[in-house]
Amino acid sequence: MNRIEVTGAKRVVIKIGSSSLTGEAGSQLNESAVSKIVDLVATLTKRGAEVALVTSGAIATGLAPLGLKTRPKDLATQQAAASVGQGLLIAKYNQNFARHSIVSSQVLLTTEDVVRRSHYQNAQQTLFKLLSLGVVPIINENDSVGTQEIRFGDNDRLAALVALLIGADLLVLVSDIDALYDAPPTQAGAQRIHEVSAVADIEGITLGGAGSAGVGSGGMVTKVEAARIATSAGIPMLLTSLAQSDRVIAGEELGTFFEAHASKTNSRLLWLAHASTPRGKLILDDGAVTAILERGVSL
Repeated sequence: MNRIEVTGAKRVVIKIGSSSLTGEAGSQLNESAVSKIVDLVATLTKRGAEVALVTSGAIATGLAPLGLKTRPKDLATQQAAASVGQGLLIAKYNQNFARHSIVSSQVLLTTEDVVRRSHYQNAQQTLFKLLSLGVVPIINENDSVGTQEIRFGDNDRLAALVALLIGADLLVLVSDIDALYDAPPTQAGAQRIHEVSAVADIEGITLGGAGSAGVGSGGMVTKVEAARIATSAGIPMLLTSLAQSDRVIAGEELGTFFEAHASKTNSRLLWLAHASTPRGKLILDDGAVTAILERGVSL
């Protein structure tokens, strides 16, 4: 496995999930987990990389202060928990980044900021400026105002879209599972998949949903989808756990490495495929079908 793409990455997006930050549902924010992910970012910045951190955990962090033991199912209570938890989460991040004399910022996004081309470009310019100033953007979905219709649904997809947005060299997903396995990890005989050359190669694997902690919204399915988005843009992806994340970015062959496509799709087509929201119907006549399928032209 070639890990030069990991150790040599100059612009990195790291995403950490709720279960990695909070542990069991209803527990307090795990301060040691926040400290470790911040130390990981600091290690990358010290070797000259620009880093954007996509964090989950706002809703999960807000559970205990509200006396909730599990992630609420109704949107209004989720939004209330996010409103309480986001402030606590960002304060803890800022406190830890200050240990490394790193300035961090909060960036809250909704799908409107990615779907609408003008919003997309504005978010891109803001992130570019923050990175050029040496700031670590801490990015989360704006769960306190997002509705079901305009939400990303999980931060794995958000992280992949941010990687596209800023032209990252590497996407790292930090999870409570240390890698992708060829069967559920709890199943006897499950084997770690060290490297994925193409996402299509793993379509027959049974993938799990959200973790047992019950505080996240993603799961292995969304991580593979994030890999599909990133690798199609020419961005390799690493899937690893928080415990081994420092060893992974140092080049050790841990976790699962998703290779980037050799031929990179242009940014406009990537935006259409992964960031825009299709509406309506497109009806093609026989001539258009022939042009697309046989001549490889675009509409």
